[in-house]
Amino acid sequence: MPNELAYTPATEIASRIRRRDLSPVEAVDYFFDRIEKLNSPLNAFIIFWHEDARKRAKKAEQDVMNGKELGPLHGVPMAIKDLFDFRKGFINTFGAKPFANFVAPVSAAYVERFEEAGAIILGKTNSPEFGHKGVTDNLLFGPTSTPFKIGKNAGGSSGGSASAVAAGLIPFAQGSDGGGSIRIPSAWCGTYGFKASFGRVPNVMRPNAFGSHTPYVHAGPITRNVEDAALMLSVMTGNHERDPFSIPDDPADYMAATKRSMKGMRIAYSPDWDIWPVDSEVAKIVAKAVQGFKDAGAKVEEVKLGITHDQYELAQIWRRQGGALYAPMVLGFKEQGIDLMGKHKKDIPPDMLNFIELGLKGTALQQAADSAIRSEIFDAVQNVFEKYDFLVTPTLAAMPVDNATNGITLGPATINGVKMDRCIGWCMTFLINFTGHPAASIPAGLSKDGLPVGMQIIGRRYDDAGVLAASAAFERVRPWMHTYVNLEKSILAASKPKSAKAKPKAKK
Repeated sequence: MPNELAYTPATEIASRIRRRDLSPVEAVDYFFDRIEKLNSPLNAFIIFWHEDARKRAKKAEQDVMNGKELGPLHGVPMAIKDLFDFRKGFINTFGAKPFANFVAPVSAAYVERFEEAGAIILGKTNSPEFGHKGVTDNLLFGPTSTPFKIGKNAGGSSGGSASAVAAGLIPFAQGSDGGGSIRIPSAWCGTYGFKASFGRVPNVMRPNAFGSHTPYVHAGPITRNVEDAALMLSVMTGNHERDPFSIPDDPADYMAATKRSMKGMRIAYSPDWDIWPVDSEVAKIVAKAVQGFKDAGAKVEEVKLGITHDQYELAQIWRRQGGALYAPMVLGFKEQGIDLMGKHKKDIPPDMLNFIELGLKGTALQQAADSAIRSEIFDAVQNVFEKYDFLVTPTLAAMPVDNATNGITLGPATINGVKMDRCIGWCMTFLINFTGHPAASIPAGLSKDGLPVGMQIIGRRYDDAGVLAASAAFERVRPWMHTYVNLEKSILAASKPKSAKAKPKAKK
């Protein structure tokens, strides 16, 4: 199998399988071999499903040869995140030590849709405990590195997925996003990450069907190009009768949207959301990248949004809202005999414990006050769209941080001398989890040290096709595929023997 298959688009792999130029068995074996070769220093994959994937690949090959009707992802290998992205009957750890052998009782709606479309899931990718922070590290498996420099964190919480995609370990992967967890690792791993409008990708939660709105929690694609994300979204989206927030099917053709022109489109550019300190190198790279929209025919203007609340204050609101999401979950686990605040407290990192405590102590009045401020952010974003088609910002305010050795990597404590919340504060993404707009992180360029920087593209609510169109137009004038060329060589150079802590599980 030629080495270039590692960076062949998922759309092309699917096409080759349909043409019988590539067997699903060959594709699965190729990517398992590549994972075996490169995963150890990255620690992107943490659970493998070799036997199941190969069984499904053989069945997929037979279906091709027998002329059966094929789904849009038929035979294409992929990965899913190790968080709430359940696959019934398979291990799902939430990145947490007390759940090392937890077996998912049901499948997430979008996981079911991947498999119905013919995708072959090779395993699960690393995430921090319950996705509580914007870096990927945990006490169970350890940290994940960006392929651009081993030892620098991949970002989170979908860091394993983004790292695996950037390194060519998998054609595409699924991520989830409650504060930027698709967009954050995409920025630090040089991938394309898309968070659809809230309700576009169904999220069937139980026992609380209404638990995904504060903050808005999403699932979405992490890919190396925009067209692959459009293909993934076409599979993931669509109304689901068991999700009370699920919206009607989108009539837009996502694949067709990637061919649209940007001529005459209006771009509002905010270098800092009015309130963020931004690393000088990030600021410089994104300011240069945004001019690419001019090359694509759009008009770009720098704007002020009128946000007055401090970024640290807003991060604390996000913490409290996250705590309100976690606290009932923790109480439910306690009823099942897993007491995270008692017997297993030592297995939970301090910041995650803080989230839980905030949720347990929270009041309805505090939640109402936080929601009022959240409403101000929503209005500020909506005001932009009265005049402009898209809002563009840096994805993150900082460059990738060093991995810790104790399982508790955190983001920067300060940027330009300004205090940051170390779980989410440097992430200029979580405001869009307050508002529910579609947003993507797209590669903006590389730093002087060769590390990726992301640029965030935000669209009107429900204009998911528009964000894909803007992203694809930017990709045409500022392509980034060349940034992956030397990653394999640098990963191998940094390879070390597998430690027991980071060794992937192979359980069902």
